Amino acid sequence: MLYLNRFLMVLVVMTSLLSRPVTAQPTLQAQLLDEPPALDGLVLEDPLWQSVAPGTNFQQVQPNEGMPASARTEVRVGYSADTLFVAVVCFDDDPASLIVADSRRDADLSDLDSFQIIIDGFQDRQNGFVFGTTPAAGEYDGQVTKGGGGGFGSSSFNLNWDAPWEVQTHIGDFGWSAEFAIPFKSLRYRGQGQQNWGINFQRNIARLDEVSYWAPLERQYNLYRLTEAGTLASVSPPSQRSLKVTPYVLGAFDRGGNAEPGTHNEMDVGFDAKIALTPSLMLDVTYNTDFAQVEVDEVQVNLDRFSIFLPEKRPFFLENAGQFSVGDPGDVELFFSRRIGLDSDGAPQPIDAGVRLSGKMGIATNVGAMHMQTGDSENGIAGVDFSLLRLSQEFKNRSSLGVLFVDKSSELSAEDNQTYAIDGRLGLGDEWTLSGYVAQTDTPGLSGDDKAMRVRADYNVPSLDAYLAYAKVGDNFNPEVGFLRRKNYEKISTMIWHRKRMNDRWGLFELRPHVFFRGYQDDEGFYESGFLHIDNHWEWTSGFEVHTGLNFIREGVQEPFEIVEGTFVPVGEYDHKESQIVVMSNPRKALSASVTSRIGGFYGGDRVSTELQASYRLAEAFTSELSWINNDIELPVANGDFEVNVARLRMSYSFSPKVLLQALVQYDDRSDATAMNLRFSWLQTANSGLYLVYNELDNDEFIGPLEKRREIAIKYSRILDVL
Repeated sequence: MLYLNRFLMVLVVMTSLLSRPVTAQPTLQAQLLDEPPALDGLVLEDPLWQSVAPGTNFQQVQPNEGMPASARTEVRVGYSADTLFVAVVCFDDDPASLIVADSRRDADLSDLDSFQIIIDGFQDRQNGFVFGTTPAAGEYDGQVTKGGGGGFGSSSFNLNWDAPWEVQTHIGDFGWSAEFAIPFKSLRYRGQGQQNWGINFQRNIARLDEVSYWAPLERQYNLYRLTEAGTLASVSPPSQRSLKVTPYVLGAFDRGGNAEPGTHNEMDVGFDAKIALTPSLMLDVTYNTDFAQVEVDEVQVNLDRFSIFLPEKRPFFLENAGQFSVGDPGDVELFFSRRIGLDSDGAPQPIDAGVRLSGKMGIATNVGAMHMQTGDSENGIAGVDFSLLRLSQEFKNRSSLGVLFVDKSSELSAEDNQTYAIDGRLGLGDEWTLSGYVAQTDTPGLSGDDKAMRVRADYNVPSLDAYLAYAKVGDNFNPEVGFLRRKNYEKISTMIWHRKRMNDRWGLFELRPHVFFRGYQDDEGFYESGFLHIDNHWEWTSGFEVHTGLNFIREGVQEPFEIVEGTFVPVGEYDHKESQIVVMSNPRKALSASVTSRIGGFYGGDRVSTELQASYRLAEAFTSELSWINNDIELPVANGDFEVNVARLRMSYSFSPKVLLQALVQYDDRSDATAMNLRFSWLQTANSGLYLVYNELDNDEFIGPLEKRREIAIKYSRILDVL
């Protein structure tokens, strides 16, 4: 492959392997509190906290790697019979310059003054929970699995995981402070009795673009690198036997649609239940599940012949989702929960009931099992039973070995489907990680050539990320409860990413030259797709950033396909070059913007692609983002000159961290469709509370069951602690 040869030449020139010193990680004592703190954010004024020894001595990872943090941070940890408490004081000599914005739950903290915690209750150095906040008491949480926390694809972070917990903050002349109250029921750990946990803390000082950690990390890692976490000593959590039930009531009104035109009213009830069998093993039960409160999918631009991956957003499927993930992200997912309860057009299919067991048995054995039953949809699609079993054994140094079984069954045996897989990961020192999987499917009418596999080697040091991977997917490989972008291919993919800190030379903070290649060929050796990307990211200390790239693209088309309505790309072998320029202003400013331009060849013709994004925020209450993607294409075929435009406006107003009004308006000119999603939420805790949702889709062309549809839904749910 010509492009692979070019890549390897650049790889040889750029490769520079460095080793890193071993550092001792710190320990912080947790203290049993005689009484719980007031939880008002006033840490310095609470005598209870002043009697607890703090963790200090944070160390920068940027801008001055290895140097002490520019401002002092004190962290104290205590606990009661049922709650873990964390108090932090973030000293700042200029509190008027704190960047306090965006108090939405799970809002991005990277460009704000913020503080985050990661807790590894098993001290297995691979799995943990993240909790974070800002001076405005925003709530941020997520779940880490496969915890590499550095390099590309080395860990899995699930931002959509949510748990009940509280935080209060205070801003004063000293800076700002926060108090977290995290119920032990929201955590996972070995069992009762005194134990040690893995823990680390991250503080961001936004105006200085400073990131520092309590347990020191090098710049190739982030907070999720649990192998480098410190120790929280002497925690004595309770034996956990709990039952949480979350009932809901839903009232819905809709007008339009193609399956049953007209006006419809609906009243519905259902529930989710979460049962803690042990402190580390959870049983989830759902009945008549509804996801009316979940934000709609974003409109995507697809100008090739392969499928687009859309992320899961539904809460029931999100806890421990990373433990079920096996495959090759972007190309193959052996289990993809969006296949349950959503049909091929993205329309809901009713979930009658389901049960899921997930967590750990012992310290190192991950267990996952699921069974879901869907009912008949209004589009005439019959209900299906889905079952899944996942076992994974973890070993030292990020290593693991697992198996996966997925089953789809229906009354029509011709629609049955099974997937079987073995996967593993091997950590070699701190720098190398080897990973891979092998899988097979069983589908009536398809036999032979029904396997898939991938092997990958990652290398990760402070100045360099690199990987090399090989994958193969058979022509009859068919994971129907998974995601498969394409089949019948062998793929080689590889990348090298170099980081060069510039120490403010010419006002630059960092240079990131990198090259990336992926190439696909079919079982007859036909070179179907290739992409070679050569780029450098120029980041200034001001936050201004420019990416200057060049792409070499290969597409081999063996069957004509319709790229837009009435325009077909003919059979042929297309080799093109493309420039790629990205310009971004300082994202820490209230008003920021970016422009992405791609200019080059496209299926025998030319394409000019422009993507504009602008963001504006007003203090912590109002945020907005406007984006526009334009593709101006000229192909040497009939109806070959056309434009594709997608526009998106997202706005939110936070009356408080728990009361939020959001709007998402999207336009796609290929279907002349305008979609609107309005959501008002008044949360009790986690994602439970009151939701008022309005959806409207207006288009002049048929695009599935949601044509010209208007929906209003009122949903109320509440988490009840039964035990």
